[in-house]
Amino acid sequence: MVKIKGILKYSLALLFLLSSSMVMAQDNSGVTFEMKLSKPKLGLNERLRVDFVMNRDGDNFNPPDFEGFRVIMGPSQSISSSWINGVRSYSKSYSYTLAPTAKGKFTIKQASISIGGETYKSLAKEVEVTAAVDKPSDQMTADDIADENLHLVAEISKTNPYLNEAITVVYKLYVSPNISVSNYQPLDNPTYNNFWSQDIKVSALSAQNGTYKGKPYRYVTLKRVVLYPQKSGKLDIEPLSLDVTVDVPTGRRDFFGSRMYAQTNKTVSAGSRTINVKPLPVENQPANFNGAVGEFNFNVSTSKTSLNATESLQATVEVSGKGNLKLFKLPEPELPSALEVYEPEFTEGVRTTLSGMQGKISNQYTIVPAFRGKYPIAPMSFSYFNPSTEKYTTLTSDEIIINVIEGPLNGLNTPSPNVANSKQAVIASGTKFNFIKLTPNLSDKTVSYFFRSTKFYLWLLLPLLLIPLAIIFRKKRDAIAGDVAGNKVRKANKLARKYLSAAKKELGNKDSFYVALERALHNYLKAKLKIETSEFSKDKIAVLLDKKGIEESTITNFISLLQSCEAARYSPFSDVQMQADYEKASEVISLMDKQL
Repeated sequence: MVKIKGILKYSLALLFLLSSSMVMAQDNSGVTFEMKLSKPKLGLNERLRVDFVMNRDGDNFNPPDFEGFRVIMGPSQSISSSWINGVRSYSKSYSYTLAPTAKGKFTIKQASISIGGETYKSLAKEVEVTAAVDKPSDQMTADDIADENLHLVAEISKTNPYLNEAITVVYKLYVSPNISVSNYQPLDNPTYNNFWSQDIKVSALSAQNGTYKGKPYRYVTLKRVVLYPQKSGKLDIEPLSLDVTVDVPTGRRDFFGSRMYAQTNKTVSAGSRTINVKPLPVENQPANFNGAVGEFNFNVSTSKTSLNATESLQATVEVSGKGNLKLFKLPEPELPSALEVYEPEFTEGVRTTLSGMQGKISNQYTIVPAFRGKYPIAPMSFSYFNPSTEKYTTLTSDEIIINVIEGPLNGLNTPSPNVANSKQAVIASGTKFNFIKLTPNLSDKTVSYFFRSTKFYLWLLLPLLLIPLAIIFRKKRDAIAGDVAGNKVRKANKLARKYLSAAKKELGNKDSFYVALERALHNYLKAKLKIETSEFSKDKIAVLLDKKGIEESTITNFISLLQSCEAARYSPFSDVQMQADYEKASEVISLMDKQL
């Protein structure tokens, strides 16, 4: 008995060595022999297809016993061979159609075949048989199979962001290995109401391996978009819908053994998604907070700090970092009245990626001092909300002193020159005095004296006449300075004219033209409707214009201009279209001015 056990152990060890040598032979020779299942899980009333596929011709094929299944059809043999670019491709398969005999988990064991004098074995695979299904796979139509194996998914980076915090939506089309997609076209693109949106271009549609509900799939990224919610509460993201042409295998083969497919068109949708936007906290909110959300740096600098009067310098107010850079206003400097300040030149260097906006924005002010002296530029503050820390942060710049070296002094503060006391004592020289005639009869009609003349008295009274004028001028200047809303309106009007002029210069350059045109339209709205950029949405603009009594056709043209500016980011526009949009903008602004 002991001898038999020893022989058995020796036989098992020898068998293990032989199987290892077979695997090594398979790897070294490039021969493949594998078992493929139509599905890993099926109902009791469904059918299972098992294919044993090899890339070299072989003999002495030995199938497994298919425990737990009944062979309905098979083995059927198919062979395909082709030459592509001088390289031979060969495939041979043995196929079986099986019906399960009971519920449970069953193992389809190894099959073996002899190829080139070597024996190769397939790997065993497990199959799960469940209760009978309502619609067996052999009764399913091409549409049914496409429904089960094709899915469009919208993946959202964050479902509970803060107001003005960036979120990303990525649309992926998942395709099962059981089917193939030959074409697709969008049916309905989401409009993203109550969001600021920016599409991120998908450079190439490349398929990647992934999983969907635990099963292996191939997926393609179709669309990527970055959203900044402009309203708190529950907001809906509209679905993306596609019409997809699907090729579904029929289970039949043609004369040459190739699998036959049925083609069908399916409409898939990513489904409507709802996110909950949290409002920004009111507690500890700085008084100068202007809607900036993200993580930023703040800097105030000047091109020079020493100069002469009537020379110019540039003061730059800059915010850089990551966040909603296009959706808030930069703080404005408070400068002494002796410094003449011109309208700022706005510069934007912002790029939008899947993580949101990043870059910098700045206002550059040209400043010209009129008088000699030292003038301080007071420290400026900039506040933002950081969603990562859920706290407000305030950044403050340093005070900057502008030293005007040469130039006139400031007005009435001009000091009078010091006059030395030159009086001297009179020394008598004895009793010799010569009397001076006080009223001589000398006269020269050609000489006129300024003292006690008409001009003398006019100049003497002139400062008294200028005092009321100075008081009136001061009151008017204070009234203008105190009219904050009026100053904003005048500034926005100037900017609108400036950017409309800039748009005209950029005709022919699509990106620059539509950026300038959009700025002009937005600044015009600020001037007329007194709303901030963060409140912009086409629906709200239409409602506000309607309340102002603007005609419906004018509103429609204005909204279409905004839509053209948005569409220009990802669509080609001709020079003719740009010229038409510019003329349309001029006409619409003129009509709105008259109607308002």
